[in-house]
Amino acid sequence: MNTTLTALAGQIAQLDAVDSAQLERMRHEALTAPAPWRAEYSAYQSGGWWTTSLMNASGDAADVTIGDCSARPTDLLAQMPATTAFLAGLGLNYMWVRLARLEGNAFLWEHRDYDELDQVERHRLHVPLHTNSSAFLVTGGTKVHMAGGRIWRLTPTYPHGVCYLLGPDRIHLIADVYADDAYRRLARRPVLHPTVAQPLPTADETVLAERLGTARSMATLGYIDAAERMLLRLFYTYALPEGAAYDLIAELHTSVGDMEAAGRWRTAKRRLLALTA
Repeated sequence: MNTTLTALAGQIAQLDAVDSAQLERMRHEALTAPAPWRAEYSAYQSGGWWTTSLMNASGDAADVTIGDCSARPTDLLAQMPATTAFLAGLGLNYMWVRLARLEGNAFLWEHRDYDELDQVERHRLHVPLHTNSSAFLVTGGTKVHMAGGRIWRLTPTYPHGVCYLLGPDRIHLIADVYADDAYRRLARRPVLHPTVAQPLPTADETVLAERLGTARSMATLGYIDAAERMLLRLFYTYALPEGAAYDLIAELHTSVGDMEAAGRWRTAKRRLLALTA
C-alpha cells in the first residue's frame, strides 16, 4: 500500500470478507423487510437518505437518532434471521445498528460524527448490501467506492460526505460498535486497495472563483437553493480544504447582501464539522 493509501486507511479501510451466500440472504432481507424508514438528520443531506434501526436502546426500529446505549434487537431485526445470525457471529459490542438507504442523485454533505457522544472508543462498520460504482464516500480528498463483499471500517470523526449518482437505491448495513477484543480481532489487518480509492483533483482559486460567480448569477435570478447545492457538491469533485464549500456559500450570500443567510451557513459549518470556534 503506498503512503497516501496507508494514511487514508486510518479514515476508511476494508476488513474481513463476507460470505457471498450470507450476503445475498442479508440483501434479500434488507430489500423485502417491512422497514419503517425515517429521514433523520435533514441538515446533513440533500434529501433521499433514509435509515431504520436493527439494534438500539428502545427496540423500536423507527427510533433512528443514535446515541450511547446497550443496544438490543428491534422488532425489525426479529424478522431478519440471516442478518441476526451475521451480527451475532461477529460477536461485537454494538452501540447501534441500522440499515441506511440512499436514493439516486442524493448527497450527505461534508460532516463529522460522534462529537455529541461521550468520549468512549467506538468505530463504525459498513456492510454494503446493494450498491453500484456511482456510490462513493469522500474523505481526505479521495473518493472511495465501498464495494460489496467486505466489511468496511469508517472513522467518522474525519470530515466526510457521501454521493450516490445513479439508482436503484444503495443500501448499507451500518453498525456502530464499542472497541473490545472482538473488534480488535476483526480490525487486525485493515487494507485499502487502490482500485477503490481515487484522489480528487485540487481546485485552484480560478476554478472556485468561476463557480462562485456562476452561483451568484443563479442566486440573483432567484435560484438560491440551486446555487447553494452547486457549491456544496464541489466537495465531491475537488479536494477542498475542510469546510471550504460552506465558506463559499457564506461568501455567496455576503456578496448579494444577505448577511443573515451568510451567518446561518457559518453556523452550519461549525455544527456539521463539530468546530468549537
